[in-house]
Amino acid sequence: MTLDSATADRWTSLALFAIGLAMLVGGYTMDRLEIRQIHPASIPGLVPMILGAAMMLCAVLLFLAARAAHIARNAELANLAGPSTAAQSDDALGETQQATTSNRDLFFAAAYSVLYALALVGSLPFAQATAIYIALFYTHFTWQRSATTGEHLKRIAIAIAFGVIGAYAIASLFQYGFLVRLP
Repeated sequence: MTLDSATADRWTSLALFAIGLAMLVGGYTMDRLEIRQIHPASIPGLVPMILGAAMMLCAVLLFLAARAAHIARNAELANLAGPSTAAQSDDALGETQQATTSNRDLFFAAAYSVLYALALVGSLPFAQATAIYIALFYTHFTWQRSATTGEHLKRIAIAIAFGVIGAYAIASLFQYGFLVRLP
C-alpha cells in the first residue's frame, strides 16, 4: 500500500468541513441571553461560529488543493512512457520511506500532544508547559540530521524563542482577552 496524500487530504477536508459545520450550527443555536441585554458582539456562540466558518473555509481550500494535486499526479503518470524497472523500484522505495517518516511524525505528534495535555499542563504553569511544548515540537519537525553543530544551535535558539513568545502570547490572550484563569 502506498501513501496517497491527495486522497487522505480529500477525506480529511470532508471531516473538517463536517466538524466546522457542526460548530457553526451549534454556535448559532446557543442561547442568546437577550433577557440580560447582552451586546450582539459578545453573544455566546460567536467564537464557535467564527471558528466553524474558518474551519469550513480551510476544508474547502484543502479539498481544492488535494484535487489539483491528484489531477497533476494523474497527468504526470499518464505522460510517463513506461519508466524502467529501476526507476519504479526507486519510486517505491522513496514512497515507503516517506510513509515510514510520515507515520513516525504522526505518532510523535499524537504522543507528545497527549504528554503535554496529561503531564505538562497542570504540573507546570501553563505558559512554561506551552513554551516547552512549542519549542520541542518545532525542533522535532525542523531538525536536519546533516546540519552542522552551529546550525543545530541556531535552530534550538529559534525554537526556544518561538516557544517563549508563542506561549506567553497564548497565555496573555486567554487571561486578558478571554478572561480565562489558566492553571
